Amino acid sequence: MMDYWPWWAGALALATITVLYHELIGRRFGVSSSWERVVHWKIEKAAEEMDAQVLADKAGFEAALREATMAEFGAPEGGDLLTAAPPQTAAKPAQQSAKLPLTASATLLSMILVGSFVAAVMNGRFQLRADMGPDFADIVVNGPLMWPTLFVGGVMVGIGTRMAGGCSSGHGMSGCSRLHPVSLLATSVFFGTAVAVSLLLWKVI
Repeated sequence: MMDYWPWWAGALALATITVLYHELIGRRFGVSSSWERVVHWKIEKAAEEMDAQVLADKAGFEAALREATMAEFGAPEGGDLLTAAPPQTAAKPAQQSAKLPLTASATLLSMILVGSFVAAVMNGRFQLRADMGPDFADIVVNGPLMWPTLFVGGVMVGIGTRMAGGCSSGHGMSGCSRLHPVSLLATSVFFGTAVAVSLLLWKVI
């Protein structure tokens, strides 16, 4: 049986994943957001098809948008919307990354499962079992209440990540590394809560 990686090797691996994911995909590394997109795959697929239609007929989209704007707000005094618009300066336009394909989110989630399976097999720790192990049974619960407890816990995690706009990978790894205020606040809250609950379970209960 192989030993666990040293802490510095794990830190380098996580940093490499975070940086490469942003450089190659152009998006923040996050698991909960990828899971949300896969769950709502019908909505995401329809949005991708709509984006493709807009890109295929950009002139038609601009014409329809101009017509709808004029119908809602009326024609400007200068005539057409495009001719009446003030001239744009030669400033460099803001760079906008393309929307992440749905297949990329599905691939990320699949590779997490594949990677964990390969890692467990390589270090000799892979084992099929119907419980969470003796530590979980001693600290939390075992028997018939185990699965309902896990389900409720998973639902609460999902609600929390949705309210916070991300999970530990999105905020803790990607957001904090870029010093995003929201990510710094979210990470401090959920890690602080985890520490408090751990102390409560081990020291009090």
